[in-house]
Order: sequence, then C-alpha cells, then structure tokens
Amino acid sequence: MLGAAFSGVRVLDFSQIGAGPLCGMLMGDMGADVIKIEALSGDLGRRLGPPWLNGESVIAMSFNRNKRGLAIDLKKPEALATVRCMAARADVLIESFRPGVMARLGLGYADLAAVRPPLVYCSVSAYGQTSPWRDRAGVDGIVQAISGLMSNIGIEGAPPCKVQVPAVDMTTGFLATLVVSAALRTAERSGQGKHLDVSMYNASMLLQLPALATYFASGEKPARIGSAAPYAAPNEAVPTKDGWIMLAAYQESRWGALCELIGQPELATDPSFANIAARVKNRARMVDILSTAFRHKSTREWLPLLEARDILCAPIVDYDELTSTDQFAASGVAIQIDHPVAGPLKLPGFAIGDLDAQARQHRPPPVLGQHSVEVLAEYDVPRDTIDRLLADGAVVQQKISSQQA
Repeated sequence: MLGAAFSGVRVLDFSQIGAGPLCGMLMGDMGADVIKIEALSGDLGRRLGPPWLNGESVIAMSFNRNKRGLAIDLKKPEALATVRCMAARADVLIESFRPGVMARLGLGYADLAAVRPPLVYCSVSAYGQTSPWRDRAGVDGIVQAISGLMSNIGIEGAPPCKVQVPAVDMTTGFLATLVVSAALRTAERSGQGKHLDVSMYNASMLLQLPALATYFASGEKPARIGSAAPYAAPNEAVPTKDGWIMLAAYQESRWGALCELIGQPELATDPSFANIAARVKNRARMVDILSTAFRHKSTREWLPLLEARDILCAPIVDYDELTSTDQFAASGVAIQIDHPVAGPLKLPGFAIGDLDAQARQHRPPPVLGQHSVEVLAEYDVPRDTIDRLLADGAVVQQKISSQQA
C-alpha cells in the first residue's frame, strides 16, 4: 500500500511556501516521518492569506499535513550543531533557500554527504543551483511570467493572465517527489545518495511540453486563445442559453456527429472544416457557427444530447457545483482533519494511486514548534542540550492544551 511505501524513511523538510513543502507532504502521505524545520518566525507560507482559521493560514496548512514541527534558530551555534547531527541520521533533506545558503550554514550537500553518504538531498529553487539566474528570487507567479507560461494564458488583447492555482509550485513539488523517490531507490541499492537540483523554471518548461514542442517545430509563438487547444478543434468552450459547455469533438467521427446534432451535417464535408488542420485554421468561423447553434438550448438540455452521440463534453462548473456532485464525493479527494488551533479542517487529500489512500491516518499540519521537544529526543539529542536550547530561546516548543490536542 502506498501509505506505507516510505515507512521508516526520515525526512527533514527545511522548505517554505509551496513546491518544497508539497514534496515533503507527499512523502509524509506515503509513510515517511517528515520533520518540518522552521525558523522561530515560521515558514513564510504561514503569512499567506486570507483565508485564516483562528489565525492559522489555510494556504500553509494545505501544504503541510503528515509532518511534525520543529522551530529552531539556526543562527545560534548550538542549535545549528544540533540540526547538523539530525541531518547525519536523515534519509532525505528538502530545502528551498537560495543557492549557497545551506552551504554557508554547514548544511550543504557536500558537508552532510561526508557523514551520511546515502543522503538524498533535494534543493528546490526558482532557477536552479548552477544556472546564470541562480541568485534570483522567484515565486510561482514570477516564474509563470519569465518561463513563458503566462504568454499562453488568456485571450488576445486582454491583460496578462496567470494560472490562478500555483501551477508551477504544484508541478515542481510533484516532480521533486518523483526524483526523490527514484534517488531513494538508487541509494538503497548503491549506498550512495544524490544532490537533486529541482528548479521551478525547469518544471515550468516540462509543464509546457506540447506548447514548446510546437514552437520548436513551427517557429511560431503561441496565440492566446482562451479555452481552446491550439492543436485541435473543436476543443474549446461554447456558450449555451444559460452557461458554457466545453466540447472536445475534434475526432472526425465526433465532428460529424456534432454537425448532425446541430442540424448542419454539410459542415462535416465543408473544405473549411473537413479535418482538424482546417478547423484549427478556421476556428473563429467554426466557433461562431457553434455558438449560434448552442445558444438555442440550456446547458442541461445540451448535455444528454451530446452524450448520446458520444461527443466529449462537460459543463463549466464553479466550486459550489463541483463539490456538490456524486463524482466529487466518490473521488475521495476531500478529507477532514482536526487541527489543534484551526479546528475541524477540510482539505484535499492524497487521492491518487490506491484505494487505501483515504483510509490512512492523517496528521494535521503542525502548529509552529508543536513537536520540537519530541523530535529532538527522537533524534537522540541529549535532554540537557534540549533544555539549554529551550532556555536560550533557540528552540520553541508550542504549548497545546489537552482540549486542543
């Protein structure tokens, strides 16, 4: 079962905000013991909002379930030495500082691999560890802009538009989890770990694979065509009497069926629309014809007619409609977690790959420093050292009441 795939794997997660924390969370979902290591001020993601639940950022919580939290001040020598000792016992380390920061702390890959050769060390950054832009800062929206992704989004003549979900963060986190998993497998066989360089910039390139391949082949910059796919038509949204329907009727049999359904069978053999290439070239006229036809019926009326002809289609729904469907309920995506401060919390869970995904235990995202003492003890930090770190203010242990726990 995937829930135990990484049982026994120790992960130290120094990363912040989105991409790196997502990798740590997915590792935790699959059974790893993930320690979220934060400065005393906390992960920058904790300040992202609204919304907030009792002062806790929902954005931050969405990236940090199935982790325990250690709040420690790495500017203090004994705290830094303690973390070095912890890293010497870890299997995976994830960090998302600017390149060079961890090395200056004595926590770089070369420092730790010398004492822990099998360590899989994943550096997540905006532009990579050795690239010309290595020292530039970047977040999801900035990388969407500089990677060309935003040039594909929206419609011509409208202001620039980004993907509203953090698509680059998410893609980077998924890819980081993939390469960490592969490196762990290699380390098991060879005893040798790896320094993984995972950049948001490169992840964005992979996200744009078909668009970049088309550009390389044609030399033409992609047009901003809204809901349409540049390589197929009709594959776009059309307006109905009361809403919108997304159509994917570009295969010739489905195009012919659609032409019959709207009462214009002659369009299927019209040279302007007779194949995908022709329909892409004459998309504007095709969409005008479809829009005129589809405005005569409501979305609810059109859907069964389209489905009866095996024409791929879907209504364009908002989140209220999405979450009210039987399909959403059956997907197992939504999980309920009781957070010690935020209270009952509904979040998207790990709902990919196996049927036991939602049956496993879900540890709520940690409050800053919630597990500091227990984590240090489990990494064999002596009790007198823990007491000194607490007294010196180098470590914070969050107090959770019995009612909150």
